[in-house]
Amino acid sequence: MKFRRGDKVQIITGHYKGTIGDIIAVSPKTNKIKVEGVNLVKKHTKPSPNDPDGGIYEMEAFIDASNAMHYDAKIKAPSRIRMSINKKGEKVRVYAKSGAEVK
Repeated sequence: MKFRRGDKVQIITGHYKGTIGDIIAVSPKTNKIKVEGVNLVKKHTKPSPNDPDGGIYEMEAFIDASNAMHYDAKIKAPSRIRMSINKKGEKVRVYAKSGAEVK
């Protein structure tokens, strides 16, 4: 899986198509990611000592990684990424379209 927490992605299919957000969680075993502001679900909680009021909270749920692509802010478009070696001899991730390094 080429996604990491903090990467900026664009959703390419589904209800949230076109939405751009940062990855907040990654699950490599299930090939799923959690994106900020995408796939919002309501969580009902009972009152507890930690949360005496309880209530209904809105939170992000996981989506399949195949529904998102890395977003290249330089060209303002989604792009695949590839591995490359920089001048220092380190392996880095770069956008396939622009060649810029993934931050």
